[in-house]
Order: sequence, then C-alpha cells, then structure tokens
Amino acid sequence: MTHEKTVSEAINYRRSVRIYDTKKTIDKTIVKKCLEQAALAPNSSNMQLWEFYHITSKDTIAKIAPFCFNQNAAKTAQQLVVFVSRKDLWKKRAKANLAFIDKNFGANNPKDEQSSREKVGRNYYGKIIPFAYGDFLGILGLLKYVMVSIIGIFKPIYRQVKKSDMRIVAHKTCGLAAENFMISMAAEGYDTCPMEGSDTLRVKKLLGLPFGAEINMIVSCGIRTEKGVYGERFRIPFNEVYKEI
Repeated sequence: MTHEKTVSEAINYRRSVRIYDTKKTIDKTIVKKCLEQAALAPNSSNMQLWEFYHITSKDTIAKIAPFCFNQNAAKTAQQLVVFVSRKDLWKKRAKANLAFIDKNFGANNPKDEQSSREKVGRNYYGKIIPFAYGDFLGILGLLKYVMVSIIGIFKPIYRQVKKSDMRIVAHKTCGLAAENFMISMAAEGYDTCPMEGSDTLRVKKLLGLPFGAEINMIVSCGIRTEKGVYGERFRIPFNEVYKEI
C-alpha cells in the first residue's frame, strides 16, 4: 500500500474498475473508515437521508452478483457497499437536528431569550422541513406546488416541494456521500465501481430493507487487475461543459 493520496491524486486515480484481483483482499476497517468520511459529505439541509450497507460476507456478495446481472465488477468484488436513500426518515432526522440545537443552545428556551441563530434553526427544522417533506399520496405536494408557483410570480421562492422533487433531493444527497466514499477509497489505493445496473427490488428484499428505502447505487470494492480498467478515460472536451458567466 502506498502513502495516502492527496485529493487531486485520488480523483485522478479513481476509475470505474470492472475486474478486481480476487487474490488481493482489502481491509474492511479501512472501507468502514471511508464510509465514515462518506457521512461527512455535504447534504440537503443536513438531513443526512442515507444509509450505507457494507457487505463483507462472500455468501451475500455471491447472492447479490446475479442481481447486478453478473457484472464482472460484482462477481470479482471483495466487498460491496449499497448506498440507500431514506427520504422516509425525514421526521427522525429533523428531530435529530432539533436535538442537536438543544445540545448547543439548551432545551426549552423561551422565545424571547433565543438567539437569532437558534430561532432560525428551530423554525427551519420545526416548520420549514415538515412543510417541504410532508405529503399524503402526492396531494399535499401538488397543493404546495400550486401555492409556491403563485407566490413565485411575485418573488423568488424554493419550488421543489412535490413528492417527486423531494425524492430527487434525497438521491442527490446520497450520491454526494457515494462520491466522498469513492474518492476516499482511491486515496487509500483501493478501487471501486458504482453500479446502477441492478435489480433493486431483489437487492432490497435480500437486505430486508423497508418499503420507504430506495437503493441509490451499489459500489463494488477491491484492487484492480491490469485488465480491470476498460481503456483510457474519455471525457467531453472541458470547454464544451465549462461556462463562465
């Protein structure tokens, strides 16, 4: 194992590795450390609507591989991480943020004694978050969408309030964590491959995930072989995607 890479080195080293060396093992404690760094990723409203399922059991990996359509990246993986979006846990996460505010500012402070920062935090997690995430069969989301669209005629306003919008928000958050994880793994000299091609329903059943959980992606982990990277990296010319305003 070489020295831990810098951020720039890790980003350049990271590739989607399709074939791992089955004779080279990786340390699950290091993978867990990289998942702890994944949990430090920026995320919407600090709601942290994610869960990370670290699969180290060879039997479980063998069961999941067919659900990933027997991709080499799954079949040869030493370990897997299933990144799961948990929009359904929004109430629990909002309460956790309010408890953190209690810890920092004290609980049950009279409103006239609260600092502006405390008032903003309590209002945000006590009122704004329930407004954004609360829904019933998509009906409330539609009503909220109509309301903010009307208000938006007169002033700037947050418009992503439908059930489908909040689902996207939760998945973006989970994707940020997955990227943190893969860069952290690269820094350790470990390889990964994010796999969206999978039968997520079967994986959910195998892991016993609740109805509200949604698989964001499955990331395989290991050490690359010489044939593990399928060719040179291709990117669209940067000047086609970079726009300075």
